Amino acid sequence: MSLQLMLDVDGVLVTGRPGDGRPWATSLAADLGLEPERLQESFFRPHWQEIVTGRAELEPALAGSLAKIAPDLPARDLMDYWFSRDSRIDAALLDEVASLRAGGLPVWLATNQEHRRAAYLLETLGLAAHVDGILHSARLGAMKPEPAFFAAAEAAAGGEGPFLLVDDSERNVTAARAAGWQAEVWTGEARLADLVAAARAR
Repeated sequence: MSLQLMLDVDGVLVTGRPGDGRPWATSLAADLGLEPERLQESFFRPHWQEIVTGRAELEPALAGSLAKIAPDLPARDLMDYWFSRDSRIDAALLDEVASLRAGGLPVWLATNQEHRRAAYLLETLGLAAHVDGILHSARLGAMKPEPAFFAAAEAAAGGEGPFLLVDDSERNVTAARAAGWQAEVWTGEARLADLVAAARAR
């Protein structure tokens, strides 16, 4: 059996706005006239759980919320704004991923995402060329740190481990370990290759 690397996206491989790394909604009010707090209350809190686990679609739910709080803002425009401003890729980390894959290590994106942004990450940002695939919560029907996420991710990756999750969330790392995976909290200080080497040595 050979190790498979499960790499988180947001907070690990993708870190906010391209120019400064700040959260994508930092200038939302100035740019589109929508306060982030209103979007949180009207859209994310009531709808995100179902969207990110594949039980509801992003655009219709977002359009319904915007009709109440920003009727002149099309859902597609906000999605384009969001995705393009949540797209700063850690180029050095991506280089490490390329080196590890060249050495035969399977690398998957293991992430809480809905379908549209998952496709954006792969196609528009070009991550499809750098990983073996994306195991995202909307596809798997469960999100980290739920145990069902890890079981479904294992099956989707072929069921053969061991698996190493690298994630910026301590909760997700704890849950992965409870599911029988190896897991490390990503702080940006360690080299990915060193985490992989340590996992292989265990």
